[in-house]
This record gives sequence, C-alpha cells and structure tokens, in this order.
Amino acid sequence: MSVSRQHTITEAISAQISAGEWGPDQRLPVERALAERFSCTRITLREALQQLEAEGRIYRENRRGWFVSAPRVRYDPTSIAGFMQYVAAQGRKPRTELLSATRQVAGAAYAAALRLDSPYDEVFVLQRRRWIDRRAVLLETNVVLADWAPGLLEHDLAGSLSSVFNQRLGLFLSRAQLSMHPAGLDATQAMLLQSTPGTPCFRLQRISFAEDGRAVELDIESWRHDALDVVVRTEAPTRSAF
Repeated sequence: MSVSRQHTITEAISAQISAGEWGPDQRLPVERALAERFSCTRITLREALQQLEAEGRIYRENRRGWFVSAPRVRYDPTSIAGFMQYVAAQGRKPRTELLSATRQVAGAAYAAALRLDSPYDEVFVLQRRRWIDRRAVLLETNVVLADWAPGLLEHDLAGSLSSVFNQRLGLFLSRAQLSMHPAGLDATQAMLLQSTPGTPCFRLQRISFAEDGRAVELDIESWRHDALDVVVRTEAPTRSAF
C-alpha cells in the first residue's frame, strides 16, 4: 500500500514540475506542506522525494530543502571544448571558483596515475568548484606535472585551464584517456556542493598527454548526478569499409 502511494506521489510531483508549477532551481514547499497536500506521512513523502532525486528531477541542499533540477548540461567527452565553452554554448552561465592551488610531491596515487618515475616528482594540485547558473554542480581536482608547466600558479586559474596552457604557457595537449563511473559524495564534497554525504555523483577521470607522449595532467571531476548528460557522437563506417 505504501509503495503504491509513494509511486502516486512521485508521479504527481513529477507532473507538476513538468507543468511548470515549480521552475528550475526553485525550492519545493517544505515537507510538512507537501505531506499535507498529498495526505500522506512524512516517511512516505520522503521516499517519493528520494525517488525523484534518484531520477534527477529534484535535488537536495543541506538544511535548505528540495529544489527542481535545471536541464542537464550535455557533455561530449570527445570534444575539445572546455567546461566554460560548452556550458556557455548551451545558454547557461558557467563560473569557476579556485579553492586551493599548491605545489607538492605527487605521492603514490598521483604518481601511478601520471606514470611518474618517482612519487617525489613535483606536481601542481588545483582544487576548483564549478558552477552552472547559481548552482555549484562540480568539484574538480587538476594535478599537473610541475616541470611541464612551470609558472602555472602565476596565472588566473579561476577559468579555462586549457586557455592558460595554450595562450599563456604555449603548451598543448595531444590526446586524453577518459574513464567514468557512478560514485557518492564524501562529507567534504557534500559540504562544498551544499549536499549530504552519500548523495550520488558522476565521477570522471581524464589523463591528458603532451605532444611528447608524457602524461602531464590528471583531471578528476565529481558532478552532481542530475547536472550532467554524457553524449558521445559516433559515425558508422562507410560502405567502402565492407
């Protein structure tokens, strides 16, 4: 009975969102008001809201309530366009906030990812938070080989890192290797994204290679799962290939 009631409430709220009763990034009524509207318990209502969150229809901000998810940003991992470019191209407002930038030894994990000879090789580690419109949707860690990009920390890093490489340092990447998988936000990530620990996220890891073949940058992105739509374009082989 409770499952059937939860499904009915989930469908009703979803329909109201589709009808425009609440717009993107608009806060839903408080749980008590919604429970009264649907004549259900708070437990049943919360199960319905959690289902909508899992579907990417709404999101939760810690101590602020539930909000309607904005349309997902489309991301093509085969494109050379950076975050600032592809978000703006879709009519949205991107913003990057630099949280920290340090020079340090790589350590075992970063050295393995970048295939370094020694964990004592030095890297720059950038921690950034990225926004779409008024919402923080992405935490990013960039690990850059220090001897490939000397002087990196002297530049504005609250924007396109590719532009800094290309236009400021005269450096170019030749190829990249990308992996992605579902994950969950840890306590620190949840705090920075105004969410709660364990909230689903989408984890992307990119290793970029310089023109000389070296792995020189590791990029780890943790996206709020309702903010991103990965789209890959492929082409069928020509008739002459058969």
